[in-house]
Amino acid sequence: MSKPVTAVLLGAGGRGFHSYAPYALECPDELRFVAVAEPNPVRRERFAQAHKVPPELQFATWEDLLAKGRIADALLNCTQDQMHYPSTMAALGAGYNVLLEKPMAERQEHVVDLVQTAERAGLLLQVCHVLRYTEMFATLHDILASGRIGDIVTVEHRENVVFWHMAHSFVRGNWRNAALSSPMILAKCCHDLDILYWNLGQPVSRLQSFGSLMHLKAEDAPAGAKMRCTDGCTVDCKYDARLIYLNPEYTGWPVAAVTDDLSPQGRLRALEQGPYGRCVYHCDNDVVDHQTVNMEFMGGATVTLFMHGHAYEESRTMRYDGTRATLRAKFDYRTGWIEIHDHRTGQCEQITLPVGASGHGGGDFGIMRSFVGAVRGEHQPLTTGRESLESHLMAFAAEQSRASNSVIDMAGYRAQAEAGA
Repeated sequence: MSKPVTAVLLGAGGRGFHSYAPYALECPDELRFVAVAEPNPVRRERFAQAHKVPPELQFATWEDLLAKGRIADALLNCTQDQMHYPSTMAALGAGYNVLLEKPMAERQEHVVDLVQTAERAGLLLQVCHVLRYTEMFATLHDILASGRIGDIVTVEHRENVVFWHMAHSFVRGNWRNAALSSPMILAKCCHDLDILYWNLGQPVSRLQSFGSLMHLKAEDAPAGAKMRCTDGCTVDCKYDARLIYLNPEYTGWPVAAVTDDLSPQGRLRALEQGPYGRCVYHCDNDVVDHQTVNMEFMGGATVTLFMHGHAYEESRTMRYDGTRATLRAKFDYRTGWIEIHDHRTGQCEQITLPVGASGHGGGDFGIMRSFVGAVRGEHQPLTTGRESLESHLMAFAAEQSRASNSVIDMAGYRAQAEAGA
């Protein structure tokens, strides 16, 4: 039996500790973590204990860890977005095969540079586009590739962000402000753009995008709203931070992103002092709360991606109209279903799909399994940095289109991006 792949982890927060690292505990014959870099001492110690990392291989910064050179087969990078580029460039320079959390980087030129650097070095750079690794989206892809619905003519793909998730991540949280983070269309929808590129099997030829911050601004605040929900605010508000973060039934994400002290006192203190207790109408957010991306693919199919933060549930809903059949689908992390409506017979085939035990409907462990196998040389990865580059360029182009009210010619956009890195 092969020895387990050894790995180091940069960033032992929500994605690193809760989503990906548990794969090593579930499959110790496949993966073993030998070192960790995490600035938060509580999270660093928590990871070290779970994975039996010795003190001399626990680091406060990624720079300190990478100063040791290549001490493992692979590296998982789950740092914050703004750290992705410098830390991954250093990891590639040290000779690591890298699994990188999405988005790859906040700036287009950095994304291109990462992909080109990995290719020149002959190293694996795989991006956490976890939806490809769910049974739901793998089945959807196989149906489309089989020709079951004929040639794809038009697609509607909706990324429905539940209202409290919008408030958590894009109003109060790390992705709230364009100057401090990635555009929302990149941070939230590079998954969706990757799926569309994968399913259509062709690049986009033209793209245009519209969107804005329509709600969740100071002028939308209800009368009597306080600056913080914990300031004695009596407004009956669905965004009240106390409804989510003080609920003792919630112990994982998103509460775990707010505080490491999940006691009632620790939760309340975090809301009183930290960003997640702020009134959603009195934050420094400026990213969009709704955006559409209209695309024409090389084969002529037209596609519209809808993203918005005002849904009643977290889900992705889809419709593919082909020359033989229409496919409708829904994925909500708990269940997934696909319907195929045959145009000639009028019959409807219904498929219900199980959702895996790990996060993102099984995609989190799915990509870990794929990455470990690729590092071992057992198979080619389903997706690489080069594949992921396309969805990132689509997102950057969409943001440029939205800001400039223009139609983007993607062939020229790609060429300029690759040449300018």
